[in-house]
Amino acid sequence: MEIDQDLLQEQIQNAKAGKQAAFNFLLDQFWNQVYGFQLKRVRSEYEAEDITIETFSKAFDKIDSYDSSYKFQTWLITISKNIQIDKSRKSNANITRATEAQAEQFERIADQTPSPEDKLITEQNLAQLLLYIKMLKPHYQEVINLRYFREMTYNEISSALNEPLNNVKVRLLRARKLLAEIINQNDHT
Repeated sequence: MEIDQDLLQEQIQNAKAGKQAAFNFLLDQFWNQVYGFQLKRVRSEYEAEDITIETFSKAFDKIDSYDSSYKFQTWLITISKNIQIDKSRKSNANITRATEAQAEQFERIADQTPSPEDKLITEQNLAQLLLYIKMLKPHYQEVINLRYFREMTYNEISSALNEPLNNVKVRLLRARKLLAEIINQNDHT
């Protein structure tokens, strides 16, 4: 389905202004295209998901550099392709930690208000919520557990997982979205 270009440009401008809802919109609109592109390249769900998370993390970190004369999807795919090539070249290297400057830039994206997913998480019956969380892939279960049950900050999670801060934020965003979908599906059955 084609996205209305005026709406897309408006959301990109909102993202450049640091509005969390715009980042959520862009993630929702383009996740499947970037993930599908990587899945065809690497043929591993986990690796494709990891690269997709890094793609959005990098894109959101560098959103100010996006040039609207190019298609946004093409820009994302190019970032994704470059990340995958770098990972292939450095297959035995550790993931590089985000610099303090990158971390400070990404802090501007921090969500100041509880999202609908946050509200669902806090309102659900704990036993039922744990069952829903167990339906997520292990690396999503882990970030949900660290953030909501162990009440760790993004920086603490980043240190605990030895992952760049921006990767942790995007993974948590994706985990919350998937968890909300599971909750909604099970509440409607």
